[in-house]
Parts: sequence; structure tokens; C-alpha cells
Amino acid sequence: MTTGPHVYEYATLRVVPRVERGELINAGVVVYCRARGVVAARTHLDEARLAALDPAADTIGVRAALAAVVRICAGGEAAGQAAGDDAGRRFRWVIAPRSTVVQPGPVHTGLTDDPEAEADRLLEQLVL
Repeated sequence: MTTGPHVYEYATLRVVPRVERGELINAGVVVYCRARGVVAARTHLDEARLAALDPAADTIGVRAALAAVVRICAGGEAAGQAAGDDAGRRFRWVIAPRSTVVQPGPVHTGLTDDPEAEADRLLEQLVL
């Protein structure tokens, strides 16, 4: 493994309770570092903000979708069909555009020595 900062990619996870309105809140981040073989997700759902956008939003469904992203990123048996996929393939699956309530934002890049810590930092900066 090489030392020093590594390139990583990240995307926010957005909750869009009413797609036709285009309103959203950030509810998580996904970080991928190819050099380290790491894909990590961090989530936090602010239910009060979600209710402000749509009082009838399916909070349980949104939490389930966010939990599924975390499991897929972690890999292993809990990732279901993605269990055997490498980190890059799991990241690409999670960030693929979709028109559901939980959507990935655009992908950005950066440099980090610690992709797991970067996921925590981005959650703090972009979601909390």
C-alpha cells in the first residue's frame, strides 16, 4: 500500500420526499478510495427537516433505504447481492442516478490519508 494522501471520490445522499418539487435535504455521504479499497457511508436523518418538506414523508422507508446504503458500502453478507462485489463496484452502484426518494448527489473528488475519517468529516460538514 502506498503512503501519503490518496484520491477519493464522494457523493452526498439526498432525501427528496416529493420529486416533483425538487426540494431536498442531505442525509448522508458515501466515500470511495480506490487506493485503499474503501467504500464507506455515513448517514443522519433529520426527521424535523424532512417533515418540514413533507409532513407525510415515509420516514421509516427513508431510514431503511439509508441503512441499505450503509450495508452495501460495508460489503460482506449484509450487502445482499453486492456482497461479492469489490469496493469500486459497490460505490458505483450506490451513486448511480435514480428517481427514488433517496438519491445520490454529484460525485466530487479530494485527497485524504484516511478515507474513514474523511467520511466522518464530510458527514459533519455536509449533513449535520
